[in-house]
Amino acid sequence: MEFGDVVRRRAMVRSFDSAPLPGEVVDRVMAAALRAPTAGNTGGTTWVVLSGPGETSLYWDAVTDAEWRAPVLLLAYSSAEAYVGRYGEADKADDLGLGSSAEAWAVPYWMGDAAFGVMSALLAAVDEGLGACMLGNFRGEAALGAALGVPAGWHLFGAVALGFADGADHRSPSLDRPGPSSAERVHRGRW
Repeated sequence: MEFGDVVRRRAMVRSFDSAPLPGEVVDRVMAAALRAPTAGNTGGTTWVVLSGPGETSLYWDAVTDAEWRAPVLLLAYSSAEAYVGRYGEADKADDLGLGSSAEAWAVPYWMGDAAFGVMSALLAAVDEGLGACMLGNFRGEAALGAALGVPAGWHLFGAVALGFADGADHRSPSLDRPGPSSAERVHRGRW
């Protein structure tokens, strides 16, 4: 699929067929997520792949009461400590003090890198003919982390629900809200 088509077709799908996904398809989506930028080559993002009801129920039970389910969940985790440590190394150390603590960062690269990975996964899903959506992290992270054995210092950025769209219309009500125009969002030369 052409890149422009992938971008235009990308939409948050919230209703999935229960059919399992072939492992090689999930592997290609994950490969795309791992190709996303990582500041300072830190690699401070990691993923937990949950496939099938036995694994995905760990996520659903811990974090949401949503009625819809996807056959695969890709959980994006990031580590602030990894970036703080990396930006304290000799080739990255500078007078900004980014290696001193997470609080020193005006824009946390660990969040940006996790978001880049999620977007890459969402675009790869379209390219694979799948439906996908991003699920934010609002509650249940500690219970989920304990159930999955997530080490200390790693925090859930969010999840990508992945599967074949079932065609049901579970559109977000947000789509009915008028959004700003391109002219209101793109400023050339100055605001």
